[in-house]
Amino acid sequence: MDRKLEPELMEDWKQVQAYAEADFSEPHHNFVTRICEHIGFDFSGKALDLGCGPGNISFQFAKTFPRCQIDALDGSKPMLDYGKNTCPNALIKQINFIHAKLPLSKPPAIYDLIFSNSLLHHLPDPQVLWQTIKQCAGKDGSVIVMDLLRPMDEKIALQLVEQYANNEPDILKHDFYHSLLAAFTLDEINLQFAEAELTLNIQQVSDRHVLIKGRVT
Repeated sequence: MDRKLEPELMEDWKQVQAYAEADFSEPHHNFVTRICEHIGFDFSGKALDLGCGPGNISFQFAKTFPRCQIDALDGSKPMLDYGKNTCPNALIKQINFIHAKLPLSKPPAIYDLIFSNSLLHHLPDPQVLWQTIKQCAGKDGSVIVMDLLRPMDEKIALQLVEQYANNEPDILKHDFYHSLLAAFTLDEINLQFAEAELTLNIQQVSDRHVLIKGRVT
């Protein structure tokens, strides 16, 4: 099945609200756990959350690593506004929200860690993500990315929606289905690495997710 693009940004307020208020606590916890496994539990550097959405993963990461600083970046102003308005008071000094669309004209800073969840499939040109990572990563900077994998056909995509989002609002089921169609395959992502001259580890970690991690040397 060929890739079918979806809108790059979530800017409709109803869509933003539905996404922000959905219960993604389990996958977000799982992602932060994988970050911990990758970088250890004593991280105190500067991190960049690319495609932070309403900030839920940044919040959880900040709680886990209270000595770190996070730049949470997204191209959707409504998403960032939601994140700013819901950021726990205890985390305000740790998290800096940045409204910017990739590619960046210049990096906001140089980062010890760059992480991203569910951004890759939104991008018309995937090299925008990999080149941004190269642009923003410090020496031996750590990288961890999680995203969806495109299924073989639309029938399987519909089955995944029914299996994992059957009880969610229609707007979330619609977005999940089209996100699956817009995602990449493992082979496509490996070709992206070759083009970007990046050496990262790639692993399918579920029937619909890929995990990418490594260091930018």
